[in-house]
Amino acid sequence: MRNVMKTATLESKFPLLSVEHGCIVSKDADITVAYKVELPELFTLTKAEYEAVHSTWAKAVKVLPNYSIVHKQDFFIEESYRPDICKDDLSFLSRSFERHFNERPYLQHTCYLFLTKTTKERNRTTSSFNALTRNFIIPKEMTDRETITRFMESCEQFERIVNDSGLLRMTRLTDEEITGTDTSAGIIEKYFSLSQEDTACLQDLSLGAGEMKIGDNYLCLHTLSDPEDLPSNVATDCRYERLSTDRSDCRLSFAAPIGILLTCNHVVNQYLFIDDSAESLRKFEQTARNMHSLSRYSRSNQINREWIEEYLNEAHSKGLTSIRAHCNVMAWSDDREKLKRIKNDVGSQLALMEAKPRHNTVDVPTLFWAAIPGNAGDFPFEESFHTFIEQALCLFIGETSYKDSLSPFGIRMVDRLTGKPVHLDISDLPMKNGTITNRNKFILGPSGSGKSFFTNHMVRQYYEQGTHVLLVDTGNSYQGLCNLIHARTHGEDGIYFTYKEEDPIAFNPFYVEDGVFDIEKKESIKTLILTLWKRDDEPPTRAEEVALSNAVNLFLANIRKDRSIKPSFNSFYEFIRDEYQDILKEKRTREKDFDVFNFLNVLEPYYRGGEYDYLLNSDKQLDLLGKRFIVFELDNIKDNKVLFPIVTIIIMETFINKMRKLKGVRKMILLEEAWKAISKEGMAEYLKYLFKTVRKFFGEAVVVTQEVEDIISSPIVKSTIINNSDCKILLDQRKYMNKFDEIQALLGLTDKERAQILSINMANNPSRKYKEVWIGLGGTQSAVYATEVSLEEYYCYTTEETEKLELFRLSEKLGGNIELAIKQLSESKREKNIL
Repeated sequence: MRNVMKTATLESKFPLLSVEHGCIVSKDADITVAYKVELPELFTLTKAEYEAVHSTWAKAVKVLPNYSIVHKQDFFIEESYRPDICKDDLSFLSRSFERHFNERPYLQHTCYLFLTKTTKERNRTTSSFNALTRNFIIPKEMTDRETITRFMESCEQFERIVNDSGLLRMTRLTDEEITGTDTSAGIIEKYFSLSQEDTACLQDLSLGAGEMKIGDNYLCLHTLSDPEDLPSNVATDCRYERLSTDRSDCRLSFAAPIGILLTCNHVVNQYLFIDDSAESLRKFEQTARNMHSLSRYSRSNQINREWIEEYLNEAHSKGLTSIRAHCNVMAWSDDREKLKRIKNDVGSQLALMEAKPRHNTVDVPTLFWAAIPGNAGDFPFEESFHTFIEQALCLFIGETSYKDSLSPFGIRMVDRLTGKPVHLDISDLPMKNGTITNRNKFILGPSGSGKSFFTNHMVRQYYEQGTHVLLVDTGNSYQGLCNLIHARTHGEDGIYFTYKEEDPIAFNPFYVEDGVFDIEKKESIKTLILTLWKRDDEPPTRAEEVALSNAVNLFLANIRKDRSIKPSFNSFYEFIRDEYQDILKEKRTREKDFDVFNFLNVLEPYYRGGEYDYLLNSDKQLDLLGKRFIVFELDNIKDNKVLFPIVTIIIMETFINKMRKLKGVRKMILLEEAWKAISKEGMAEYLKYLFKTVRKFFGEAVVVTQEVEDIISSPIVKSTIINNSDCKILLDQRKYMNKFDEIQALLGLTDKERAQILSINMANNPSRKYKEVWIGLGGTQSAVYATEVSLEEYYCYTTEETEKLELFRLSEKLGGNIELAIKQLSESKREKNIL
């Protein structure tokens, strides 16, 4: 039996001849320069910025010569998140985070731009005479070198104009990126396999009656090629209602509904055909005259004449360039039933743009072939419509999904739209590129907004990347995380200081592991003793300061000489009582200059047998310099006028000691609500010094607060903390909607940042459990992210009293194994949800 199937090889129909010097050369002598385009992230642009992007494209297009084609191709491929759990250094919580997102679906967006130089004749190609319908293609020669040179120069100008905008980034593709190598696919191979993976595999193409298949995938195509199908009005951007309020606007590009918001495999092709504008307008003049002469025979001729004249008037009065344009959405699926749903989804998204959805079944192969990178010259003339550059550019997709920071350091957040994990650097990369000048952070979020979850999530990841973290808390928010670190390091790290009657908080400020007392350590000891000795309203005299300084120096010198002396407050007190008195007598120090008996009497409560003898005489020889995760829980002592000032001095001394001694090591101090108490107890100068100086020592200070009034009422926060915190982090502020004008003014937020903040948690996905957070860097870079964690992380971070008690009780039953307790609770919760 004779084979009646019409088959051809891809090689016989292939329209491209070669790739040379980064240019694609077609067999019809069209030359194409290919670029990869980086678009701004979703929900990060204002109306003015969208207009600036549109203006940039328009300026760039105008530098291209006649008979050029601009082809923008946006690939949106459904991907599943692949967790990286094979790393040896992954912690228990990091591994659980990765597993939580295993197989999480998301759209991967890749944007290309192709600039093609063709000829006047090629620009008139129809669907009946393209590479697919010809038996063979004879390669032509491009002999006009001047034309080629002029086109290449205009491409360079195009690239420079776009890149100078600061909002878009174009990178020219190399020969290997176009054609591929032995190990990775090029863009042409990726196009034919409907994939963006480096291991793309070519499949059979089937061009049937009203249907096209690539491998197992069925294609469906919607086109915007007829003026009747177009929206009545186009704009650079549109309001995204789901994240907008009556006080704020969330903006997306006009074509966003067929871009990242269309959740299926699809390619959006946008074309601009630059003909000879003057010649096109002359033809329209001729057509208008013909219509006028025929208007007596048909009213439609009269109406068409009016439309053409209106088009001509617009072109001449505003100096607009007449071009042709086209836009199509090519979607696919390997399931016919799913394809029906996808076809309806594409149609509804086009309807959101106020366009008439036209499902094209006839020209699928022709338009697929014309969209081959470098083959835009094969585009059928009848599928385009006449318009102006500015209007055609409104069909360009203007944003992409969230991108990972190009930095080895950072935290893992989540894309608010798709739920895909995003690597975000809010410290090093912004410092390197000048977005911020310090790493300090100010976090504001009302109770219940997910503030402690975010801070737990952040400090845990900082710690796992080698940061020394010191936390000052007043609500046991970090107890679970600290206990886990303590268990994981077998007690070497994860130090938790809190006050209990049966186990009161205790330190030994005189102990250092290496036996070296530097100037900073000596000064902190002097400051501590002065705080114990004198009231805030009773400053020491100069003579008293000198006498105390001498006493401290002599005592520390004795410790270095005689190793049998146990460094503690008790031994210091005994040194003053037994030895220093004799020294003072020898120097004939007068009692009014330094009253040693008054000194001993005031400090007696901290000596052996006194009311607070435990406080400065800890028998745990603990040097906090080498401990990387320390929590000071001050809830039980924040109102104690004796204990609180001493503890805060020790906290500050501990961190400043880390700042000075740990060269090249990242360090962070995080003050929860405790900063309010610290700022009241004469510690304001410490806070000011800390926020202004910490950046010089590879450190960052973080303040967390939940009340708006705290910002307004505290001059320290207003003048020091906010001004020296280039990274601002805000959680759900809808509770303060009516007060937000004041917050905006205090924090110096722009209208764009305001709109982003007020959109937090407005359109959360009900199938996922997460809270959103806004992160702003230096007033120039900002976005909203989701804090979504695994169940294991949830139980570690939770501040719910019942859940914490359940975790700690189970941990006690398991012999103090908190990691196993977290695992068991998480598995139990998962089983309940499954059942």
